[in-house]
Amino acid sequence: MTRWDQEFIMGKQDILAGSCRTESVSAERVGNPIPGAVAALAGGFKSGRWASHIEPVPIPSKHEVVGLIEQAQRILFPGFFSPEILRPESLEYHLGQQLSLFYENLASQISSAIRHDCFRHNQACTLCSERSYEIAAALVDSLAAIRNLLETDIEATLTGDPAAANSDEVIFSYPGLFATMVYRLAHRLHELQVPLIPRIMSEQAYHRTAIDINPEATIGSHFFIDHGSGVVVGATTTIGNRVRLYQGVTLGALSLPRDAGARLRDIKRHPTIEDDVIVYANATILGGETVVGARSIIGGNVWLTESVGPDTRVMLEQPRLVYIGREEGGR
Repeated sequence: MTRWDQEFIMGKQDILAGSCRTESVSAERVGNPIPGAVAALAGGFKSGRWASHIEPVPIPSKHEVVGLIEQAQRILFPGFFSPEILRPESLEYHLGQQLSLFYENLASQISSAIRHDCFRHNQACTLCSERSYEIAAALVDSLAAIRNLLETDIEATLTGDPAAANSDEVIFSYPGLFATMVYRLAHRLHELQVPLIPRIMSEQAYHRTAIDINPEATIGSHFFIDHGSGVVVGATTTIGNRVRLYQGVTLGALSLPRDAGARLRDIKRHPTIEDDVIVYANATILGGETVVGARSIIGGNVWLTESVGPDTRVMLEQPRLVYIGREEGGR
């Protein structure tokens, strides 16, 4: 340290010593805000005016649900997301161990979801513990079928994306496949009438990929989302087989009235996309009566609120580009 540095530091210390008041200030002198804030917050929550979970029953744990997604990923793609090396002779042991853990954890979270739902809606006892194991068993029984669908989704990715080198790359790194995997699991739980958990799962997929697929949507085989960021698939959307979506695509509802939450809950509000359709980047397709016919192509940035027949191309007219800059040969 140079002499100049030492003089500078000493000067700063002198300034601080002369200008900074370091005596302690008690909360009593300032006025403690905690009791008043506690009273105001507790009053709002206890009155029922604000949503809260002040109940004597457990609620599903988001942390545990995220753990279930990771467990399912290790089961559906053995060897890819497990720390240990898997060999053919140890596969059954691995799957048995992972499935046993997954089954128990899933049943526990389903039980919490059902009990919470019953308590919120003042329902009679629905034997939630027994039902939770029955539902968990039904999902476990569905895993082979879900994995078969995911294999078709991998095939669609390899067919539709020249940049996809192999299935390993798709499984490890493609956000569209992860979002589709979570959707297929969450959709099965929705079919089994499990509250809360499917939407927690879809939110986690959105958090990781920026792809928002409602668990209630119906999606066929060979589904491919390329790039993915900003894709939105609404709850009553129906998507056929071999459909390809690009980033920014919205399959949504038309403008809804203020009371739509209650009045239109069970009405189809989102479009139907038939087999072999391609929807390019940032296209928006809206409305429950809107049907995109089989083998049609919807171009980028198209805004569509009416049906189109099969084998139709919907494109925007080529815009006129304006170049502003130096004239050719100018300096």
